[in-house]
Amino acid sequence: MTVLSKGFTVWFTGLSGSGKTTAARLLERRLLGVDSRVEVLDGDVVRTHLSKDLGYSKEDRDENIQRIGFVCELLSRNGVIAIAAAISPYRAAREDLRTRIPNFVEVYMHCPLEVLIERDVKGLYKKALAGEIPHFTGINDPYEPPSTPELTIHSDRETPEESLERIWNALQQLGLISSSLPGSWQNAI
Repeated sequence: MTVLSKGFTVWFTGLSGSGKTTAARLLERRLLGVDSRVEVLDGDVVRTHLSKDLGYSKEDRDENIQRIGFVCELLSRNGVIAIAAAISPYRAAREDLRTRIPNFVEVYMHCPLEVLIERDVKGLYKKALAGEIPHFTGINDPYEPPSTPELTIHSDRETPEESLERIWNALQQLGLISSSLPGSWQNAI
């Protein structure tokens, strides 16, 4: 059974470590469990393949988001569910994508900075705070939270599974997925 007849894009934005990739992969797994065509574009992976020529200036970050957005637009236009998980720090770049990509769903992965620093398994925040990583979003480069995301996830207060349920419900309410799916999706978690 297919979830939809048209493609759409779910864009996860938030600071490093806020749970974007985790949420994207859980959503992907659930969608695949109901025979959907889905692709995940993870910001870290895209940086090594599609955007390895870019640095971390505002212009380069905006170009990176435009490239990811272009791929999402192509996928969505062809009936594929595109899931992007990228910090995408600048509101204007995300809003530009919203105007270009039909059925664009922005999910803000909110998590307080102190929690992100505490849970930082890669040690990136510690290095950024020590001045070892310049242009680190949220420390010495800005992050502009979305003004009107379709959904805000508080990853410091919700389990990934609870967040997935909220995302799934939001997609149903937006009419992007059917509310009468078989129970088989539960096995896909």
